[in-house]
Amino acid sequence: MGYELYYWDGLQGRGEFVRLALEEAGADYVDVTREPTRGTDAMFALMDSESEPHIPFAPPFLKDGDLIIPHVANILFYLGPKLGLAPEDEGLRHVANGLQLTITDFVAEVHDTHHPIDTSLYYEDQKQEAKARSAAFIRDRIPKFLGYFERVLRQNPDGLDHIVGNALTYVDLSLFQIIEGLIYAFPKAMAKRKAEYPALLALHDRVEKRPNIARYLASPRRLAFNEDGIFRHYPELDSAG
Repeated sequence: MGYELYYWDGLQGRGEFVRLALEEAGADYVDVTREPTRGTDAMFALMDSESEPHIPFAPPFLKDGDLIIPHVANILFYLGPKLGLAPEDEGLRHVANGLQLTITDFVAEVHDTHHPIDTSLYYEDQKQEAKARSAAFIRDRIPKFLGYFERVLRQNPDGLDHIVGNALTYVDLSLFQIIEGLIYAFPKAMAKRKAEYPALLALHDRVEKRPNIARYLASPRRLAFNEDGIFRHYPELDSAG
């Protein structure tokens, strides 16, 4: 039986970080909510279960047999060794997990650019606050996070090809998705700043050209970015600074 991935239908969102790892590895998996016979009801059945001993709080979560694993970084820490996408060295596996947790923090800040006040409110209900939050994000947080990952990549003792160790890991795939999402959400800001992160951009380009990733990106399984996901393009929030 293959892996079962549970995430909101129609969205890349946080689930995409897991999809990229599964696709790169050629793993047998099902995107459960996109199945017509199961759909979102199957996801809520697990989340609302009154008998499941390890209920997840929210998607994404992964089901492997009877085991349910929640949270992106936790899922990837579990999948990495199984899919050949984690360092062989145990210590470096924890380094990779730390980098993925930092990506988790970054993704939360991306989300808050368009929902800075209340996640239960629509973007249109907090546009002015979102403009202020996005301006600060572009000015301070993009360079803070991307600058950090650029430094980590440049200081990898095993070279510039990968963020940790000497082989592809799930963190490389997640950084690809971060760059893709930022270019979609903030094209003006990224056009101005991307020259500051040449090693990261080169990593992005290498991942994009990997055969399994290239096939996935060209397939209907790769959902388009949209204004319901984590990375949203609102022109009024984007600025070259």
